[in-house]
Amino acid sequence: MSIRPVSRIDSAKPTIEGAGVRLHRAFGFGDTDETDPFLLFDDFRNDDPASYEAGFPWHPHRGIETITYVLAGEVEHGDSLGNQGSMGAGDVQWMTAGSGILHQEMPKGDPEGRMHGFQLWANLPARLKMTRPRYQDIEARDIPRVVDDDGVAVRVVCGEFWGQRGPVEGVAADPRYLDVSVPPGSRKVLPVEPDRHAFAYVFEGSATFRDASEPFGVLTERAVGDDEILVRETTGNRSLVLFGRGDEVVVQAGEEGVRFLLVSGRPLEEPVAWHGPIVMNTRDELKQAVRDLQTGDFIKTSAP
Repeated sequence: MSIRPVSRIDSAKPTIEGAGVRLHRAFGFGDTDETDPFLLFDDFRNDDPASYEAGFPWHPHRGIETITYVLAGEVEHGDSLGNQGSMGAGDVQWMTAGSGILHQEMPKGDPEGRMHGFQLWANLPARLKMTRPRYQDIEARDIPRVVDDDGVAVRVVCGEFWGQRGPVEGVAADPRYLDVSVPPGSRKVLPVEPDRHAFAYVFEGSATFRDASEPFGVLTERAVGDDEILVRETTGNRSLVLFGRGDEVVVQAGEEGVRFLLVSGRPLEEPVAWHGPIVMNTRDELKQAVRDLQTGDFIKTSAP
């Protein structure tokens, strides 16, 4: 057994998307070598309704799959397939854009005004770029939660872990998506498939992912007056941890414990061509997608 070394630690960066939603982006619209098959990861936790209530009005996707995980508040969804629904705390939405889909996502806060959640984009392989779009809502009660003898708790959103299988099925990247909570001061070894890229995203507490006994500080954003500045704190909030090769991840929780997402997937190792929410393999395919949007042919009624 070999422990995966930490290859890089980044802080999620503030950005604005949709109709003015303020969120933090851990990665996206850049080099995918370290995260393949994953393309983008957004953290849209916010406690100010004015920063998110304009939402993400109707927009297209092609060539990707998205997994949206809500922690607090609600997200109302509608799409060109005729699907409509609302996700609440603990719920997950999986959408395969495939050959093309138009949808909107409109966030609503909980009674305290909180809207917390994450969205992950997974690439589709070339052979499935033009597959038929699909959509599925998964309720929190259907996501298994496993608690080990030492108090470490894991929600298995996707993939298999500790004898449980998550309810999100059919994602081409075959990811493992775990929501992990480690009690204060505890050390835990978690298995990760050796042939996969893996990352952790810390959103509560502090930890180290090296084989060490003390948590380390990471750069995080903190509001000071009207400005957001970078400060070094001993907290892992909004920090992305990328791992090298190996078949285990070691986490040492800090004094407050730690909660993080642990996500892994098998690399596609295919070329990536970006145009906003459309991700194909070549520039010519992107040009065709834009032409389809302009001519009204983006939604394919006979996709395979």
